[in-house]
Amino acid sequence: MKRHLLSTADLSREDALLILDTAEQLAQVSGRSIKKLPTLRGRTVVNLFFEDSTRTRISFEAAAKRLSADVINFSAKGSSVSKGESLKDTALTLQAMGADAVVIRHGASGAPHRLAAWVDGSVVNAGDGTHEHPTQALLDAFTMRRRLGELDGRRVTIVGDVLHSRVARSNVHLLHTLGAEVTLVAPPTLLPVAMDDWPCEVSYDFDAVLPKTDVVMMLRVQHERMNASYFPSAREYSRRYGLDPERMGRMPDGAIVMHPGPMNRGMEIAAEVADGERSTIVEQVTNGVTVRMAVLYLLLSGSEPAIGGNQ
Repeated sequence: MKRHLLSTADLSREDALLILDTAEQLAQVSGRSIKKLPTLRGRTVVNLFFEDSTRTRISFEAAAKRLSADVINFSAKGSSVSKGESLKDTALTLQAMGADAVVIRHGASGAPHRLAAWVDGSVVNAGDGTHEHPTQALLDAFTMRRRLGELDGRRVTIVGDVLHSRVARSNVHLLHTLGAEVTLVAPPTLLPVAMDDWPCEVSYDFDAVLPKTDVVMMLRVQHERMNASYFPSAREYSRRYGLDPERMGRMPDGAIVMHPGPMNRGMEIAAEVADGERSTIVEQVTNGVTVRMAVLYLLLSGSEPAIGGNQ
């Protein structure tokens, strides 16, 4: 029976809490002088990245190595993929190598789902197109829970380029599953056309939402995915949808600021906010390793039920 993590929409509340609770236990390892467990010794994890992502790839590599797995980093650039090899041929190569898990990032939405049909090992979606990025949502939820306690009834506001954000979709589904109330704030041009299956509210007025939010998550404006003008100017976008110290002053006491990174400092988030005490941005990076350890542990150790359904 195959076991994968492809989408946060596949996770039940029990699945999600199992991952977060396991990550909490594994966080204790990060505090040790020797940050290693023998749990996945003899297992092979392949990082298959068709898009650049230094932090996510390094985070998965660190997570696998802390669990004593062997790690193979496969970059599509300069490989046979760039010479025209298909995803299926690459999958068959990984299968022949005996990969126990494949962590895939791909520019095409749905690529991890296709890969899961071709390999016997577990597949973890590390970001596919503008579709999903489940481990980012899990590390975000883990960070929120550490700062705020349980997420039931918490109000989370996700702001910015929702249209091009795989992080936003994954977070909306996961946070809803965990009992939080999510509001998306963006210009109409930066919201997807079809959002019928998104369990959240939508607002165009950032200032109106701020006083009643527990978490503000700022999204990066993804210029590289934009082939048209989605807003009049960077300055106008920042004025209406950027988080600066004045806006942060309207947030309730105890509310936190998040950003999945990388940031456009001075555009969607001011440097003083990003580096302030309410910011969890550095914690998110640290927690990413812990949460990805939990995902790999649960998928590969064989001692727990599958997370995120079977294929």
